[in-house]
Amino acid sequence: MDYLMTYSALSTEERKTLALNPNLDPGFRPYLVRDQWSLVKIYFGRRADLTSAEIDLLIEDPDQTVRITCARREDLNPEQVARCVADRDPNLRYFIARNVLLTPAQRLELQADVDPLVRKAATKGPKHRRIEARPGQAPVIR
Repeated sequence: MDYLMTYSALSTEERKTLALNPNLDPGFRPYLVRDQWSLVKIYFGRRADLTSAEIDLLIEDPDQTVRITCARREDLNPEQVARCVADRDPNLRYFIARNVLLTPAQRLELQADVDPLVRKAATKGPKHRRIEARPGQAPVIR
């Protein structure tokens, strides 16, 4: 199968549906994680089965909303957590501030953040995320 040609022919709605497909053909994953539309990457980024390399690509995305999908994950490696803690966007730092993977030093750093909402979130402490799947969809992080 020519994955690029098939993927390129899909509409944005079809790509979003594909991103949540529980039987996603692995050949489409490289295209979903690099899609031109942030919304497609956000749908894909919520999947519970992302690889560390896929998360790396999403954390580096210029769109803060795509990066925020990563900050909620509990399967980040220490380098990925550190990148989120140091992110320029306070909205992303707000979400990573509640992540269960933060080290005590990172939590203290966020408790002293310049943004008051980030400080407040870091003070609240860790929040576990749920993994759920709607019928016909892959498990996603909520």
